[in-house]
Amino acid sequence: MFTRRHLMGVAAGGAAALALPLKIARAAAAELGDDGLYHQDWFVQSFLELEADLTEAAEAGKHFAVMWEQAGCPFCRKTHEINLARPDIADYLKENFAIVQLNLFGAREVTDFDGETDEERAIARRWAVNFTPTIQFFPNDPAEVAGKDGRTAELARIQGYLPPFYFYHFFEWIRSGAQAETGFQRYSNDKVKEYADKGVTPQDWVLK
Repeated sequence: MFTRRHLMGVAAGGAAALALPLKIARAAAAELGDDGLYHQDWFVQSFLELEADLTEAAEAGKHFAVMWEQAGCPFCRKTHEINLARPDIADYLKENFAIVQLNLFGAREVTDFDGETDEERAIARRWAVNFTPTIQFFPNDPAEVAGKDGRTAELARIQGYLPPFYFYHFFEWIRSGAQAETGFQRYSNDKVKEYADKGVTPQDWVLK
């Protein structure tokens, strides 16, 4: 079951929940940039005009997401070094999502979906982003975000660190459209049961 207690255990640093299955090789390590953030070379190289980024993602058949991080964030580092280091997860995200990385305390200018331009840190406040990592997901139809700010336009968000099983299935929940019909807790609980019936636990799970 996916519960608050499970996440608290992960936040406390439960090694078993964070370990990579033996059959999964690590991808190349993420690079730590001069801004103190870990970067993936497949993240969108953006001019930070978000409506244009979303439109480009939609034209490529991808969903659009914004990932907020900050320097020194231990759970951002885990997201990169554990979740995004798994080729099975990273390949799925590359194929299906366009992700723009923003800095919670950054000063780069960002143009919101409604045309308002401000620094990253001001956009974060506007969107009620208070934790890192936070990943926000948006509709893949540009018409659904037109004239809206990011907080109003978002479909859902991940706040904090999720272990690989839940992290992947959150993206799948968005990509499949299941988020329009059921909450993520029920969706992930169903996935836990589905794999349990095959003798696979979330800690042993590998995307095939």
